[in-house]
Amino acid sequence: MTAAPSLSARTDRSAYRSVDPATGELVAEVPTATDAEVEDALTAAETAFRAWRSRPIRERAAVAARVGELFAERAEELAAIATREMGKPLSEAREEAQFCAEIFAYFAEHGPDLAADQPLPTPHGTGRAVLQRRPVGVLLGIMPWNYPYYQVARFAAPNLVLGNTVLLKHAESCPRSALALQQLLDDAGVPAGVYRTLFATHTQIEDVIADPRVQGVSLTGSERAGAAVGALAGRHLKKAVLELGGSDPYVVLDTDDVAASARAALTTRLGNTGQACNSNKRMIVSADIVEEFVAELTRAAAALVPGDPSVEAPGTYAPMASRAAAEALAAQLREAVEAGATLHTGGTLAEGPGAYLAPAVLTGVTPAMAAHHQELFGPVAVVYRADDDDAALALANDTPYGLGGAVFSTDPERARRLAEQLECGMANVNAAEAEGAGMPFGGVKRSGYGRELGPLGMDEFVNKRLLYIND
Repeated sequence: MTAAPSLSARTDRSAYRSVDPATGELVAEVPTATDAEVEDALTAAETAFRAWRSRPIRERAAVAARVGELFAERAEELAAIATREMGKPLSEAREEAQFCAEIFAYFAEHGPDLAADQPLPTPHGTGRAVLQRRPVGVLLGIMPWNYPYYQVARFAAPNLVLGNTVLLKHAESCPRSALALQQLLDDAGVPAGVYRTLFATHTQIEDVIADPRVQGVSLTGSERAGAAVGALAGRHLKKAVLELGGSDPYVVLDTDDVAASARAALTTRLGNTGQACNSNKRMIVSADIVEEFVAELTRAAAALVPGDPSVEAPGTYAPMASRAAAEALAAQLREAVEAGATLHTGGTLAEGPGAYLAPAVLTGVTPAMAAHHQELFGPVAVVYRADDDDAALALANDTPYGLGGAVFSTDPERARRLAEQLECGMANVNAAEAEGAGMPFGGVKRSGYGRELGPLGMDEFVNKRLLYIND
């Protein structure tokens, strides 16, 4: 029996460090919190909860609405920080900030109704029964570097409207984004203690999860981190929401334009430089079009050149979030090729300290290879051949992950039949994803559990309390 992984097994850093992945330059450094600062944050969050939950939900929603307005107003400023901090192309960073504005606006508008009391039929028709949704208290969010604003927004927005208070641990590589977010929420009128940034070590986070004042934890991150946090939360009887890795299938059954379909698939794959949990990491293409698909995919990928992510220039690709991540992905590609896979283009690291990895196209991956079961988190398109719809479905579901999936066909009903059988939390027909503040996000299997966004985002960290009155 394998012991549960420990957060503290990883080396604690002495500081949160912002390094420009395009140049390798150290931009900023923020010291980690002292134990006294962590205790102060816990005390402040618990104290603030009592006052925050007592305010009418529409007042809390009004504060959330102002947060959304500031996201829209500061989109350019926030985008510049994220681009410098983790390499996200400036246009995508701007879109991320704007999406956060939509998320806060959604929960500000719909949150009060989603959390409203729900009358229930009573036994034998006597008395009155109501299902109430009440906040539970202090929550801990542990967020990743790939979407330093969006990941926070989808966790914080519904919970702030509900009346919970939030402690937020950002990735160690995103301190500037963390500070910009804290300032934004402060400026929007979020009361002191209701949202608090924690530059905590892994050891301190273990203690926070164990603290009886904390009622739940939400993590978006790796499978390993999810296993560690899930084990800790379970040990201390805390509710957890885990959004982990993915290896989403992107099934192309047929198309009127193979080249256009291949280019669309590559554009999707290279969003956020391929560093998205629900990216189309496995392209499963019908046998009669797969060769043409791979040829166009390879041509389009090979034509891309490294570019400055802060300059919006067509035909370029951005760096990955760190040199270490780029090197790790390059090693995964080498291992796949050594095992017999074919690398059609890309996979090379640029010279110098930057984190540029040339977009790659990989075929010939088999279940005997590690690459078949791993998440390739970066600019790599893996293409599989499917002889028929049954083979496509078998390939799609042959993964330990179950986040999202997409099926494309000129016959929507044919695509729907296959999509209905995907083992995932988000299935799409003739669309890569259904992105929106009202669309629930989450997965099954080793992609984690729980949901964020939409109506389900209001239902995770909430006391669904029964109130019965015997008249």
